[in-house]
Amino acid sequence: MSATRNGDGTVGKALDVLDQVAGFGRPVRFGELLEKSDYPKATLYRLLQTLVHQGMVSFDPDWQTYSLGVRLVRLAHQAWRQSSLAPVARPYVDELSRLAGETIHLAQIDNAQVLYVDKRNAAVPVEMYSQAGKVGPVYCTGVGKAMLAFLPKEEQQRIIEQQSFHKFTEKTLTSAAALTAELDDIRNRGFAFDDEEHEPGIICIAVPILSQAGRVLGGLSLTSTTGRQSLSTLEGLLPNIKTAVSRISEDVETWRFPDEITENAEATGR
Repeated sequence: MSATRNGDGTVGKALDVLDQVAGFGRPVRFGELLEKSDYPKATLYRLLQTLVHQGMVSFDPDWQTYSLGVRLVRLAHQAWRQSSLAPVARPYVDELSRLAGETIHLAQIDNAQVLYVDKRNAAVPVEMYSQAGKVGPVYCTGVGKAMLAFLPKEEQQRIIEQQSFHKFTEKTLTSAAALTAELDDIRNRGFAFDDEEHEPGIICIAVPILSQAGRVLGGLSLTSTTGRQSLSTLEGLLPNIKTAVSRISEDVETWRFPDEITENAEATGR
C-alpha cells in the first residue's frame, strides 16, 4: 500500500516506488513491481526512469532488473552520520556491551517501525532477527515499546493504528488495547521488557533515550536468552543501561544543537 500523503505529489510517489524496489531485497523486474504497485503501468515506468536518471535506482539492461542505486548508498551513509544516534552512542554502547556481555541494540523509530541503527553481539553470540539496518515491529520488541510509551499520545496512537499485530509467539500482544495498557505501565516504571514476544527464547530490557525536553530520540536495549537470563536478572542490569542512556542523551544534545548549548552556557556563565 502506498505511504504517500495527500499533497506529496510526484516526489512522494517516487519515494513510494523507491521503497518498493528496496522491499524486494534483490534486483527486481518491472513486471514484479507493477504487480504490487498502486500506480498505472505508465506512471510506474515514468517514476522508475526518473529514479534511474537521478542515480537513486540502477537498471541492468542485460537482466532487465532494477535495484537501489549508488547515489542512494552515499546518501544513506551521510544520513547515518547526520541523523543516526549510532556515531554519538558508539562508546557508550561499547562500554555497556563490555560490562554486560550480552547483546546490545540501539534503535530509533522509523515509519511506525523499529530501525536498528547499531548492535553489539554478546560475548557468546546468539542467533536472532535483529541486525543494524534492519527494521522490526514496534509492538512486540522491548526497544520498540520503550520508545512508543514515551511518545506524545497523538503520535503514539497513530503508530499503534499502523501495527499489524501479527502473532509471532504465544506471548505476542495482539491488540491495540493490550499494547496501550502495557505502554502505560512502561511509562510509569521507565523501562520495557520483551518477554519472548518477538522470538521464542529471546528476552530483553529496554530504556528510551530522551532529550532534555522529554522528546524520544531512540532506545537502548540489552538482550539475552531464557537459557542465560531471566527478566529479573536483566532488571539487575538496569543501572548500567540507564547510565549509558543518560550519557548518550547528553552527548546528542551537544551534537545536534552545539550553538544553542554554547549560547546557554554563556548566558548562565558556565
